[in-house]
Amino acid sequence: MTLVISPAARDALEGWLASSRALKGTAENTLTAYRADVVDFVAFMTGYKGAAQGLTPLSQITVPDMRAWMAQTRKNGSGARSLARKLSAVKSFYRWLAEREGFEPTAVLSTRAPKFEKKLPRPLNEDAARAMIDTVGQQSLKGWVGARDMAVITLLYGCGLRISEALGLTGRDLPLGEAMRIVGKGGKERVVPVLPIARTAVQTYVSLCPFDMMPDAPVFRGVRGGALNARLVQKVTEQARLQLGLPATATPHAMRHSFATHLLSAGGDLRAIQELLGHSSLSTTQAYTSVDTVHLMKVYEASHPKAG
Repeated sequence: MTLVISPAARDALEGWLASSRALKGTAENTLTAYRADVVDFVAFMTGYKGAAQGLTPLSQITVPDMRAWMAQTRKNGSGARSLARKLSAVKSFYRWLAEREGFEPTAVLSTRAPKFEKKLPRPLNEDAARAMIDTVGQQSLKGWVGARDMAVITLLYGCGLRISEALGLTGRDLPLGEAMRIVGKGGKERVVPVLPIARTAVQTYVSLCPFDMMPDAPVFRGVRGGALNARLVQKVTEQARLQLGLPATATPHAMRHSFATHLLSAGGDLRAIQELLGHSSLSTTQAYTSVDTVHLMKVYEASHPKAG
């Protein structure tokens, strides 16, 4: 990093990341991606301009400079979605840096991200979601492990939790009541209702689990007693998916999408679903309306007497 970034730029980058961590609760994986994106940007500018990019040169980046960086990033194989993510990281860094150093960041902030087609979430239908939960519970010869996997997937589908949120539950959260408080992305809190089926699934697992549920210990454990790894949940879901003949999109995260889509189909309010999912922006939740419309059109085309 020191070979391509001046000490002043490196210190500024670390200051911005520390600020994002402290003030916004940004996840470590996200911070790692941010660091790599900004390092790549500054490294490009160093080579492009033929000089170390300290704070003064960085404050003088022009629109043509930005175009050159974007063109080179695309040439290096980054797709539109990846480039949009990198640009977002660079813009966030520049907003912070400009406020701190007192320069005008218009050239960077006015740069438009390339358009790309947003991937719509692919939910399972209700029968497939139920089959997934049942089949996941049958993948292990150890009864408590099967109950554990079933409980995790039930929380994703029955409460709309992210996998990290389900695995973040501790003994202090037990026994689950009719609602629970979840701390999601960016430290944002929300209260989600817990359906009886989810409470029962977790209760069954806890009663079979051979490890003590201490207040600070994770609820969901690996076979040696440590915190359950999300990769294991993905693996057991993949095994169940193959058994059921479901598409590759039937992932743990798809269970959360299914929760939202099925709520919407049942007449749920979009803003209420936004709150349940912990989305900071309503536009994120609105993707589900597209999914639901696609589903409705398929039903219409299949059943309408004049269709086809």
